[in-house]
Amino acid sequence: MFVDSHCHLDFPDLVSRLPELLANMKAQAVSHALCVSVDMAAFPALLALVEAHDNLYASVGVHPDYEDTTEPSVAQLVELARHPKIVAIGETGLDYFRLSGDLEWQRERFRVQIRAARAAGKPLIIHTRSAAADTLRIMREEDAGAAGGVMHCFTETWEVAEQAMEMGFYISLSGIVTFKNARDLHELARRMPLDRLLIETDSPFLAPAPHRGKTNEPAWVAHVGARIAELKGMPVEQLAQATTENFFKLFNPLKN
Repeated sequence: MFVDSHCHLDFPDLVSRLPELLANMKAQAVSHALCVSVDMAAFPALLALVEAHDNLYASVGVHPDYEDTTEPSVAQLVELARHPKIVAIGETGLDYFRLSGDLEWQRERFRVQIRAARAAGKPLIIHTRSAAADTLRIMREEDAGAAGGVMHCFTETWEVAEQAMEMGFYISLSGIVTFKNARDLHELARRMPLDRLLIETDSPFLAPAPHRGKTNEPAWVAHVGARIAELKGMPVEQLAQATTENFFKLFNPLKN
């Protein structure tokens, strides 16, 4: 069985097809999915979605790309994270690719969510793009390792992965690893310790081969797992078992 460790089933192009997508997950032996929060205004609908399905979980947090939105406090995030279906804080982090100028607000948002994760005893879901040095620096300064978590949709270097793993973080690979030209990511996948690896779709984005260019969905995490297993020269069943065990070890929904 596979688990999709990062998706956005509450986004309009997926939630309208939810029964179909859940059926597709079952057909592809994808047992669970983590639906990741990006904005506090959308959080109530996200929570209602996962409450209605035993095999769906959620996080609570604000994505670094959302500039003009409500900033949650540490206390607010900790309180919302008490809900038994909330297993993580985030998606948080830094993104210098899409935004420019004075991004101190983004760094402060990241710090708040790290502090919330530590206080709540929940792992972090971290997004970093064109900001690896600052991401790692703030993680160290705020003791993100005390909370743990995952570097999601990872596309950085092996050196960045090593530094994150030294802080106790997992590395999650998405459909990008199935792209033919993603050679650096292929090499990283080969080197990744199996006990620090997660897989995800980040759906509706980044559909893996052979569905590239289409609207992604959690069922297709099976393609991500199959490609990584191929790169590592191991049975796909072993890869599926390891990444599923890693998911439940990290997010531990039974703890709630």
